[in-house]
Amino acid sequence: MIYSFKGHIPVVHKSSFVHPLAAVTGNVIIGKDCYIGPGAAIRGDWGEIILEDGVNVQENCTVHMFPGKSIVLKKGAHVGHGAIIHGANLGENCLIGMNSVIMDDAEIGDECIVGAMAFVKAATKISKRSLVVGNPAKVIKQVSDEMIAWKTAGTKLYQRLPSDCHESLRAVEPLREIPKDRPQQENFYNTLNEFREK
Repeated sequence: MIYSFKGHIPVVHKSSFVHPLAAVTGNVIIGKDCYIGPGAAIRGDWGEIILEDGVNVQENCTVHMFPGKSIVLKKGAHVGHGAIIHGANLGENCLIGMNSVIMDDAEIGDECIVGAMAFVKAATKISKRSLVVGNPAKVIKQVSDEMIAWKTAGTKLYQRLPSDCHESLRAVEPLREIPKDRPQQENFYNTLNEFREK
């Protein structure tokens, strides 16, 4: 669902995909090849939210802020299932782990990885290529080339997903039996697993 609010109508590039069960409201700009999953809420009612090209905001995420703020999720930012971004800016090609909370005025640097369920306090500044975990979150080491290559490969899958959704996602009635000619899915996991084997 796309909602106007006080004259602000979201701008969504035609190559991006916003799931019908997501809500995008008001002063929101979504760039190219972005994926917004079901249950996500991107609420630009009190301020501006910009998603640069190739960003994904997965299922049940929230992106919001205090009044008068403007935030940017930079190119290739990857926001995992259930995460909350509240008034924070995300750097290029960073990964925000599932169910993490990133608070107001926090700055997550380029190519950072924030672990699942981390809590990043308000106004925290995380320098680029940091691996961040815990509650409260702290930097435990630098992100290696191998780690960022694995992250980038995963994000590329999400950057392909919008075109796949435009082409093939349809509301249907469920089948009542498993068909004999049920199609096989592509094995994306092996693609990502190659990085673990190096």
